[in-house]
Amino acid sequence: MTETYARTTATGPWRNWAGNITARPAGIVSPASVDELAETLRRASEDGLRVKPVGTGHSFTATAATDGVLIRPDLLTGIREIDRKAMTVTVEAGTPLKRLNTALAREGLSLTNMGDIMEQTVAGATSTGTHGTGRDSASISAQIRALELVTADGTVLTCSETENPDVFAVARIGLGALGVITAITFAVEPVFLLTAREEPMGFDQVTADFGQLVAENEHFEFYWFPHTGNCNTKRNNRSSGPAAPPGKVSGWIEDELLSNGVFQVACSLGRAVPAAIPSIARISSRALSARTYTDIPYKVFTSPRRVRFVEMEYALPREAAVEALREVRAMVDRSPLRISFPVEVRTAPADDIALSTASGRESAYIAVHLYRGTPYQAYFTAVERIMTAHGGRPHWGKINTRDAAYLSGVYPRFGEFTAVRDRLDPDRLFGNDYLRRVLGD
Repeated sequence: MTETYARTTATGPWRNWAGNITARPAGIVSPASVDELAETLRRASEDGLRVKPVGTGHSFTATAATDGVLIRPDLLTGIREIDRKAMTVTVEAGTPLKRLNTALAREGLSLTNMGDIMEQTVAGATSTGTHGTGRDSASISAQIRALELVTADGTVLTCSETENPDVFAVARIGLGALGVITAITFAVEPVFLLTAREEPMGFDQVTADFGQLVAENEHFEFYWFPHTGNCNTKRNNRSSGPAAPPGKVSGWIEDELLSNGVFQVACSLGRAVPAAIPSIARISSRALSARTYTDIPYKVFTSPRRVRFVEMEYALPREAAVEALREVRAMVDRSPLRISFPVEVRTAPADDIALSTASGRESAYIAVHLYRGTPYQAYFTAVERIMTAHGGRPHWGKINTRDAAYLSGVYPRFGEFTAVRDRLDPDRLFGNDYLRRVLGD
């Protein structure tokens, strides 16, 4: 550890949001500029220390874990430029999505699609392939029009379809393996209204009508409650208005009291008394009532998630999703497993990013969760076996056991990514054990 690092960093254990990953970096650095970051990379390389950028720790894997230098982007935040002619916004890499969304709304602008939480930094969310659900609109990474990347030797690269296009083709979902992203340019559009329609639906009906529900709605998703035949569906479609957000009281009851407060108690009880979980699930699956509301996009797409959990998610060819989900249900029904969290199903159109879970194919996502502190290995292993039998691609930021041998078989452009990595980071300054497993060495 050099004297420079000792003066400029605070050290101590780092833990992710779920608490399932811990790292003990030699130093934690918060550069205030691109030049400071480049100098940090050069010094780390000279000292033989590896480097990993980290966002808010919402990944469930060790993507950002390091025993070297941990780069926190806390001081690299804010909007650099809004280009209303090109309809883009350029934002510093450490900017939380919630700050970006509110700032864009003030300017009368919005991203086209987004995930269901907005605590992550823009660089962290895009680097791991964060996505929402959409018939025609894809992940947050697919909305990137350019990015600024500092590579292992301190070079600052601007990447787009016309500038360093080979890097742009892979860096939009880069896993922190190619360099440190310092700024991202997103496509935006004038702010619009979405009408959300949430309603219960039976498992048999939603799976039988899945193709039609996806085709008829711009954004469709549903949650199945294990140990029951109950689902909760959500359809988001553009609206001409007027805005009709949830009432303050009814919104608080649905989004805070039931989805967070009561659910937290139910999960705690289920962890303490697993035999009670099926009964709890039957009650929980009927607790949320049907509702319809209209608001600007980030207020419809996202919601608070205060109950902490661990998660595994796989992307499947869209046509395989229903069969795979039915297999998951059959597995749970015949097993001694007691599952307290609903299973989430979403969709995405094909995109052109090398390591996107939707790269080159229309996809559906099946995500399984368990309350933090609950043993998850048996459940996740059984689900993963089903997902991989259908050629599933694991979410890069969520628990999985896949390695480079498997992943190179389900990603046709896997070699394109690793070739760019070999060129930009031949000495693996940005490497760690997780990347060694999923990308090879």
